[in-house]
This record gives sequence, C-alpha cells and structure tokens, in this order.
Amino acid sequence: MPTALHISERSSKLILVPHPSENDPNDPLRWPRWKKHVCFMSICAFTFLTNFAIGGLAPAFYILSIQFNKSLTETSDLLLWPILVLGVFNFFWVPMANYFGKRPIFCFASLLLCLCDIWGAVATSFRSLLWSTIIAAFAGSSTEALGAAMVNDLYFLHERSSKMGIYMNFISGGNTIGPLICGFVITGATWRWHKWISVILTAINFVAVVLFVPETRYDRSSMPLATTESDLALPSALDKEVDQLPKKTWLQELSLWSGTAKDTNLFEMFVRPLPMLAYPAVMFAFLGYAVSLAWVAAINILNSFILQAPPYNWKPSINGLINIPGLLGNLFGAFTSGWVVDRYSDWRAKKNNGVFQPETRLFMLIIPTIIVPAGCILFGYGVERTLHWTSLFFGYGMVSVGLTAVPVIGMTYVSDSYFPVAPDALLLVNGLKNIVAFGFLWGVVPWVTEVGYVASFWTQAAIFLFIMALAIPLSIFGEKIRHTSAQWRIIL
Repeated sequence: MPTALHISERSSKLILVPHPSENDPNDPLRWPRWKKHVCFMSICAFTFLTNFAIGGLAPAFYILSIQFNKSLTETSDLLLWPILVLGVFNFFWVPMANYFGKRPIFCFASLLLCLCDIWGAVATSFRSLLWSTIIAAFAGSSTEALGAAMVNDLYFLHERSSKMGIYMNFISGGNTIGPLICGFVITGATWRWHKWISVILTAINFVAVVLFVPETRYDRSSMPLATTESDLALPSALDKEVDQLPKKTWLQELSLWSGTAKDTNLFEMFVRPLPMLAYPAVMFAFLGYAVSLAWVAAINILNSFILQAPPYNWKPSINGLINIPGLLGNLFGAFTSGWVVDRYSDWRAKKNNGVFQPETRLFMLIIPTIIVPAGCILFGYGVERTLHWTSLFFGYGMVSVGLTAVPVIGMTYVSDSYFPVAPDALLLVNGLKNIVAFGFLWGVVPWVTEVGYVASFWTQAAIFLFIMALAIPLSIFGEKIRHTSAQWRIIL
C-alpha cells in the first residue's frame, strides 16, 4: 500500500490522513471532538463490560467448581468457550456491519449482552451459566474488530495509536478490573452479585449506545489523500468552494437504517477478508495478539486454583488483588504503544522529510519483547517453587504488558498499511487470535500438570520471542513488502 504523508515537508502544518469530506458535515471525521469521544467511549465501555462480566468471574472459579461439583478443567470452560466465541463471531458481525452499518449491530448486541447477564445472574446450573456466558460472548464479539475499525472511522492517522491504546485498555481492563471487583463481591456476598452489577452497567451502556453512537460507516473511495488541519478547522473556507450538504439532526442520527453497501453483496462481504491472511502485516499482528492474549488468559484460569488452594489459602477478595499488577501492566503497555508510538512516529516522519512510514511503529515492540518473556519465567518459577506471592504478582504484571502493547502496535500497523481494507484485515486479526488462544488454553491445564510450571512458562517465553522476531524483517523490508503486496489480486 502507498506510504501515507504525515507532516508537510515545507511547513509544520499537520497533514490529515485520511482526507475528510469538504462538503458533508455528516462525515465522522468532521464531527466535533466531543461527539467523536462520546461515541468512541460508549463502544469502549461496551467491550469493557463484555470482559468484565465474563472474565471477571475468574476469582470465583474455585468456588464454582465446588458449588457445581466440577473439575478445574470443566470450570475453566466458563472462560475457554467465550474466548473462542469472541473470536469466531467476528467473522459474522464485521460483514454484517460493513453491509448494514455499525449502528444497528451495536444497538442489538449491547441489548443482547444485558439480557445474557440477567440470565447468568439467575442461572441455577453450571450448564445454564456456561451458555449465558457463551451467548454473552457472541454479543460482545461485535466490538472486537468493529471497535478497532471505529478508530479509523473517527480519527486521523496521527491519532490512531493513542486511540487504539485506549480501546485496548478497555478490552484488557474488563479482564483485570472485573476479577478485582468480583473477588471482593464474592467474599462479601456471592458470585451472582457480580453478575447483577454487570446487568446494571450493561443496561446503562445500552442506553448510551442507542443515544450517542450514530452510524460511523462512510465511503471515502473517491476522496483525495489528505488535507491540512487548518482547513478542517475552518469549514467556512470550504463553504466558499463547494456547496455543503445538510447536516443530519440528532433524531435522524438515531435511525437504525443507513442503507446497504453499494457494488457488493452480503456473501462477498463474508468471504472477502479470508485471502488477506496472505498479507505479512496481518499474519504478524494476529500471531502477536494471539500469544499475548493466551499467556494472560492462562494465568487468569490458573491463578485462583493456585492462590486459593494450599499453601497460599487466600480468600477470593485477596486473590482478586493479583489483577492490580495486571491492570498496571495493561496501562503501561497501552501508553508505550499508543501515545509514545504516536509521538515517536511524528518525530521520525519529520526526520524523513515529512514522509510517514508505518514501520516506525514496530520499533517500540522492543519493550514487550523484553518484559513479557521475563514475566512468564518469573511466574512459572514463582508457582513451582512456591515463592513469595510478590513473584507471582510481578510476573503477571509483566506478562500483561504484552496484552495491550503488542495488539495496539500490530493493529495500528495493519490499519496504516492497508487502510482501504482495514476493517476486513482487522477482522482476521481479531477473529483468528481468539481461535489460536483457545487452542492453547484448551490444553494449558493438562500441560502444566504434566510438565510443571517452569517448563511450560519457559516454552511460552520462547514462543513469544520467536513471534516478536518476525517484526524484524517487517521493520527492514516493510515498505517494499507493502508496495509488492498492494499488487496482489487477493481482494475479492
């Protein structure tokens, strides 16, 4: 794909990529910033609450296994199957949203999530609870790739990493803040109260989605590459050159119907993304995201059986505190891969005569490449040698850095490299990463039981290092790869 211009070579004016419409105030790129932020944060809250309700139950796994007379492996299904569903059904929601629009999908799915949380709160059997989480994951999967694609709908190239970092913090935050809160809730009450809290929050979020998330799908195929920030800030200057289209009222924006995609059909929408796995950037982004997710989820599955059993014998409320270093790791990873990467890319673009190269984002992968494997090794030794709990906390926090840092850099790199087909490419990244993570997590309990924590977590560290090493040829030959792959006739 062509290199995107970022900073003007002749002045310090910021070049806005992609180019916003000159005559349509309904273009999401021309919305007021407060409107963009409210819309974006409503979807961020949606994805947070999906993981809050599902992953937040992790501290209750030990109690649930006793209550329903289930083994460790059987209880872990409450997290394993939702992880698979969260990935697979990206392949359903994204084509539907590309064809019918994102707004109707988000409105329906956020309501369904609320109903599933009610179901889970009143479930009287393990099977009922399991199915409530599986269908909740089906609803929540609508935000996985579509939430990332919304970053491209609302924000410019120079804002993408920081906004993607915020989005990833909300995804990962549900899996850290959720268990933290759940640990205290189930100590003072029962695990059902965690579900009822989720019901209240998802109901509020459903109202926010209905009222504050207009349609963000917009056709830019006929627009020029870029414009300056000053031009966008002064729409009156544009008015003198072109007639302005009428601005939609708030009530008009509440409509669930915005038409269907032109020059294509729904079947083509479903099959079109699959060949894009041939793009090296897509392959790297999905593999990096998959292992980052799998390593964190493995600790989430295992930690309650480690800390609530002898010799630690912790209560669920204390067990939940392990998510504090997890949250801190997520925040650090998102900051270094978001705001820091945006600033670094700006600086590199200025040094490169105003030309932005997407590969500049990959340099910051050095941070998770060092921290995550060290965290895996520390956690493995901490458990097997029954070291002080701080070793487990530090290990988990270090592994959690990868859950935000790697996907933020990877998905932003994919968006920059293949912007015209970014929603489909991000669909592959988000869909396939959960399938790979599910395959690993399906066998993680028997694996650590057979070979021990040290050997298994050393292997995880080695796999992570190998996948991060794949970024080296992309960093060196990325521009040539992008221009070559742009000629491939794989887009259906």
